[in-house]
Amino acid sequence: MLVGAHVSPAGGPAKALARGEERRCRAIQIFNQNPRAWAPRVYSEEEIAAWHKAFAASEIDGLLIHAVYLLNPASEKRDFREKTIRSLTTSLRMGAALGAAAVVLHPGSALVGGDAEAAIPRAGSAIAEALAESEDCPLHLENTAGAGGTLGRSFAELAALLDAAGGGERLGICLDSCHLHASGYDVSTAERLDEVLGAFDAEVGLDRLGSLHFNDSATPLGSNRDRHADVGAGELGEEGAAAWFGEERFAGLPCVLETPGENRSGPSAEDIARCRELAGDPA
Repeated sequence: MLVGAHVSPAGGPAKALARGEERRCRAIQIFNQNPRAWAPRVYSEEEIAAWHKAFAASEIDGLLIHAVYLLNPASEKRDFREKTIRSLTTSLRMGAALGAAAVVLHPGSALVGGDAEAAIPRAGSAIAEALAESEDCPLHLENTAGAGGTLGRSFAELAALLDAAGGGERLGICLDSCHLHASGYDVSTAERLDEVLGAFDAEVGLDRLGSLHFNDSATPLGSNRDRHADVGAGELGEEGAAAWFGEERFAGLPCVLETPGENRSGPSAEDIARCRELAGDPA
């Protein structure tokens, strides 16, 4: 497992590598644009060259780009949909330029009171359009905690979203431990995680699993509330963390921590080292 953290790309993507190395990450995740603004960020040739030079010299083996939370592929509003597709397409193109393992996307929302069944084809259509306008970089749909009308709260919804988006080889899934717990999938022990992965394999297919987020959950099982806690400090606890990082079916996948950390500073080098050790990679 390539354990790492979400880090800031301020100053360019090569700077994100340096921040990851400070934490002894094997993988990093970044936003490739301001998460509070719509303007897509296109890296210059110089920034891309600097990234590849720094990446080749680093001990980091994987990059995930997280599409910003503003996006909603399921939106019924034409201008919102167009901005979503433009931003997602740019993220995929930048992912291809940097050699990212994937772009990770929250697959959208039907909004509170909305019809999820009707929203899934809308989301799939927008995702398919972004894939058609880009090349090479995979797109991983992230499971959600299930608040409001969010899509992807169940394995059945994730499978339907993959189908609606065309089911191509570039499509995969990013599983988030906190979101699983919040949406009612108990992964707090090795035995329960095994059951959940069996259900995932039956409904989606383990061959679609391409990346991971590990976050402990500050809220109870089935709460539908996305509240991250530090490793071992939430509902999953030490046993849940050990189960996740010891899971053999996760071997080789990038697994990014998005935990709050001390003073909201994010995962520390100590957090990463602890998880790498649980994953059998203590170096």
